[in-house]
Amino acid sequence: MKKNQYLDCAEIVGTHGVRGGMRLQSRADSPEALTKLKRLFLNTPNGWREWKVARASVQKSMVLIWFHGIDTLEAALPYKGKLLYAHRDDIRLPKGQHFIADMLGLPVLDAETGENYGTLDDVNTAGVQELYTVKKADGGTFMIPAVPAFIVKVSVDEETDGCAPGVYVRLIEGMME
Repeated sequence: MKKNQYLDCAEIVGTHGVRGGMRLQSRADSPEALTKLKRLFLNTPNGWREWKVARASVQKSMVLIWFHGIDTLEAALPYKGKLLYAHRDDIRLPKGQHFIADMLGLPVLDAETGENYGTLDDVNTAGVQELYTVKKADGGTFMIPAVPAFIVKVSVDEETDGCAPGVYVRLIEGMME
């Protein structure tokens, strides 16, 4: 499976001040993760546009960010509502973690029997723990808490993980209902 080079990481929800600052709603693991990036990308009709970060900080749950070349309120305002992306090479993941974009669409398989329960349709990161939404073949869905008791292994690449790509799970009775 070909991996996306650019990963959706934030939405511009407003401006901040009169010198081109923007307020971002983070779609990353944490708002702090965005402040470590040196560049972000905007998907335009003419292709990917790179913006170099001048400075960034976290205020409550928002990221305040300034880009080189955008230094007035008028220059920042047209971008409200736009999505920003990070280049996958700019983010280092701890061993054993994967980008959500790489996991979506993977088969969800029983760790012991290999039975296919469906495909990973969504990962909800809003709560205390992640919740995986699985879309069954009949169109129905069910959720699995992303904890070691239920998620045995996630493999996004056969060459590096040593097994076929998939989310390997151990379900309990009634979980699929």
